[in-house]
Amino acid sequence: MSVGNPEFILDFEREARIGLEEAVYAAGKSPAQLDAILHAAAERGAAMLLTRLDPARFEALDPAHRARLDYCAVSATAVFGTPRPLTGHGRVGVVCAGTSDVPVAREAVRTLAYQGETAPLIADVGVAGLWRLTRRLEELRSLPVLIVAAGMDAALPSVVAGLVAGAVIAVPTSVGYGVATGGRAALDAILASCAPGITVVNIDNGYGAACAALRLLGAAQRIGVMQNQKGS
Repeated sequence: MSVGNPEFILDFEREARIGLEEAVYAAGKSPAQLDAILHAAAERGAAMLLTRLDPARFEALDPAHRARLDYCAVSATAVFGTPRPLTGHGRVGVVCAGTSDVPVAREAVRTLAYQGETAPLIADVGVAGLWRLTRRLEELRSLPVLIVAAGMDAALPSVVAGLVAGAVIAVPTSVGYGVATGGRAALDAILASCAPGITVVNIDNGYGAACAALRLLGAAQRIGVMQNQKGS
């Protein structure tokens, strides 16, 4: 059952429907609204992932709620309540071109961790120094799903997709000078990639990339279950 007040309706049944819990997008919400949401979650005994929670909003929350939040200022994410155990290992990797892309990459890592997936972060392997990428190829090829975040010309997802057999989910970031125009150049470059089969999410959307990876893993798991049932 959805629970809410005139300002919000929490969807506690989403995981049963699609396999992913609702996350709270904190940008644009007042501390009072966020406190009301967290209070509703606490009453239900539910955990919750918050994204785009900037430090000022975090500090303005009720101290009782802050005490229950595992907050990461780099990714602007927070986990409310008891975190779920990490059960998935070695299925998803998060790759980013430069240190400036780390906040988006860490949003993906934290989202995956909230859903129980341990994901290594492979940072600073952009195309300006290809040797940094090639020395990690064995590790990259061992991972069935890769999330690749890059700004500027966003060449990294295309390069990675030309070197590995796993699924590649590209995240254009808003990093870059001038014509990079807040990530639009990166988005267009990835959409125009000649490397086949790249999935692309919106600019700076590490959360969405993680959810795409989780859907892929869930689909693979369901296929395995169906095949086992047919074989039995």
